[in-house]
Amino acid sequence: MRRDTFLRSMAMMALAGGLPLAARAADPIKMMIPANPGGGWDSTGRALGAAMEQAGTASSVSYDNKGGAAGAIGLAQFVNSTKGDPDALIVMGAVMLGGMITGKPPVSLSQATPIARLTSEYNVFVLPANSPFKTMADVVAQLKKDPGSVKWGGGSRGATEHIAAAMLARAVGVDPAKINYVAFRGGGEATAAILGGNVTVGGSGYSEFAEYIRTGKMRAIAVTSEARLPGIDVPTLKEQGINVVIGNWRGVYGAGGITAAQRKQLTDRVVAATKSKSWADSLAKNNWTPALLAGPAFETFVDEEFASLRAVMVKSGMV
Repeated sequence: MRRDTFLRSMAMMALAGGLPLAARAADPIKMMIPANPGGGWDSTGRALGAAMEQAGTASSVSYDNKGGAAGAIGLAQFVNSTKGDPDALIVMGAVMLGGMITGKPPVSLSQATPIARLTSEYNVFVLPANSPFKTMADVVAQLKKDPGSVKWGGGSRGATEHIAAAMLARAVGVDPAKINYVAFRGGGEATAAILGGNVTVGGSGYSEFAEYIRTGKMRAIAVTSEARLPGIDVPTLKEQGINVVIGNWRGVYGAGGITAAQRKQLTDRVVAATKSKSWADSLAKNNWTPALLAGPAFETFVDEEFASLRAVMVKSGMV
């Protein structure tokens, strides 16, 4: 084959997204983070981007933070601006599903392409260091006395910490509709509100509050896991007589309208990044549990998780 004919053929394959992984692996990645800086989605997206660069599956990664509405604002921008782009990713997770159930946004995940679940994590409830309350029992006593006086601070409406607060209220005999939940557009805003004593109780993934718990700026009073987390001396809600267990998870979707081959290439690039030292270091630093699930299995998981979360939220009076 003549050289010019060969080059034309390669160009046509590239336009069609048909180049083998090795030929596309080092393309730049555009990472949409549908939350403000400082939270779990932000740290997950940037950790994945760094891992993709180290693994050689992205030559560079650009980040776009667009917070609000449990990720729906960022998702809408992503859906409308990336259709057919095989090098675009958006961070998502259980929080986005919860937001869709409560908020009914104009866009849905069906307009993007499932790529992979990456991590799982349980939530922790914390008190500001100067709080007059010392334990979850203190919080529950006040909640029973005057539900509206207890301000629960966390991510967007429908976030796992919001669901956990509603489940907790129901479990202790308080109408979940009466909980006073203050939603923030990102983990950074929620953290500032907790440190400033502007909310009574804060909730989020343990990794987001770990530094403040360690330095005594926050007091951890409960985790939402089945059993105590390894190496973390914080009691579960269950062992405090509150039968509530709920986990969080995070993953990534690609753009809508990409081909099956492009989807596989993008999935392979993400999976390869999770085998890097950079990703292993991020897991250890943030106390994330690896929960890799890719391809059709991840798509099925999301469908089942959506149904499960909706059932929990209906039972807890949120829907």
